[in-house]
Amino acid sequence: MGQLVAIVGRPNVGKSTLFNRLTRSRTAIVDETAGTTRDRQYGIVDWNGKDFSIVDTGGWVVNSDDIFEGEINKQVALAIEQADEILFVVDAMNGVTDLDDRVAEILRKSRKPVILVANKVDSNDWLYNVPEFYKLGLGEPFPISAVNGFGTGDLLDEIVMKLPEKDEDEAEHLESIPKFAIVGRPNAGKSSLINSFIGEDRHIVTDIAGTTRDSIYTRYNKFGFDFYLVDTAGIRKKTKVHEDIEYYSVIRSIRAIEAADVCILMIDATRGIESQDVSIFSLIQKNKKGLVVCVNKWDIVENKSQEAIATMENAIRSRFAPFTDFPIIFGSALTKQRIFKVLETAVSVYENRKRTIPTHQLNTTLQEDIAAFPPPANKGKYIKIKYITMLKDAAIPTFIFFCNLPQWVKEPYRRYLENKIREHWDFHGTPINVYMREK
Repeated sequence: MGQLVAIVGRPNVGKSTLFNRLTRSRTAIVDETAGTTRDRQYGIVDWNGKDFSIVDTGGWVVNSDDIFEGEINKQVALAIEQADEILFVVDAMNGVTDLDDRVAEILRKSRKPVILVANKVDSNDWLYNVPEFYKLGLGEPFPISAVNGFGTGDLLDEIVMKLPEKDEDEAEHLESIPKFAIVGRPNAGKSSLINSFIGEDRHIVTDIAGTTRDSIYTRYNKFGFDFYLVDTAGIRKKTKVHEDIEYYSVIRSIRAIEAADVCILMIDATRGIESQDVSIFSLIQKNKKGLVVCVNKWDIVENKSQEAIATMENAIRSRFAPFTDFPIIFGSALTKQRIFKVLETAVSVYENRKRTIPTHQLNTTLQEDIAAFPPPANKGKYIKIKYITMLKDAAIPTFIFFCNLPQWVKEPYRRYLENKIREHWDFHGTPINVYMREK
């Protein structure tokens, strides 16, 4: 399970620029206007072979006229509560402000590892301002420039060094049993589904409080099933945070998705697919997890014809393309209609994730497909795929195609190979990797 680092600070100190620098992306919107980042951006950072997740929160505001102020502050509080480590970003050009003092006070109480990051040291002149930040009482400030990259390597070394160690014993114990997470936007029926599984008839063997990240694993073994339901602390505890706040479900989903093997994504049949469903799906994709889509509240939909089902299925697959090989189940958590079908399907997706194909079988079958439709030639040179194998012990099914010119095999052809693999063997619901390597 990865660890989560949260970037916090008042508006306009360069949190989103730092997020983009560390994740090597341009996901976060960067704008001179204070308060542009209203919800969290989420990414994965890989530094010297160690990876961790990072979340960029909205700026911390007090007594502004921005109607989002309360929501942003709750987000930051939530990020602090969920994170294993916090980057507190301040502005070296402006020095310490009252707001910085307020945030520092909250962070000192959090008892989480905090790294104080003095941003906007875009030239040596600004280095003289950095010692001022010692008075925040959070240790040595790290001078960096998120814009030009100055100091970010040292910062990453420090982040990795301060991350809490993973509990290896717990990881091993959890490894052998499937872990399912129920995710989806607020009010899609996640809690009802969990309650349908475990609420009334509590044959639960153990509740293991998870690592520092506070995921809870609920062991479910009855009716021939044995798996962990991955729940983050908030799902069954009604917290003070209002249930329909959009960001709350996403940051909670991050935790659950990272800890799971298979994600059951709940979609509200009465509302269709919304952008938040797509963003939760993309979190599942980024983390390479198995997927079962459960269209919930089907009992209250008026038109239940085959045509309506087909229309809904097509809509879901087209929004989630290019990954379309996953099961969709129409049911109701409230009336328990088909909820055991959801469990059976999640188990079979988990098994597909673990499926291995013998090398001789791979070569015999796929070489025919390659001969029927070889990779397109490039500058008069032909690409010859000589040999195919499957990686052992990979997190998801991973296929290596050895060929003479791997760099010239383009994405459409890789997708063709993936589709052929899916045609011949059952990898329904699980992502797969296709790599080209030089023989």
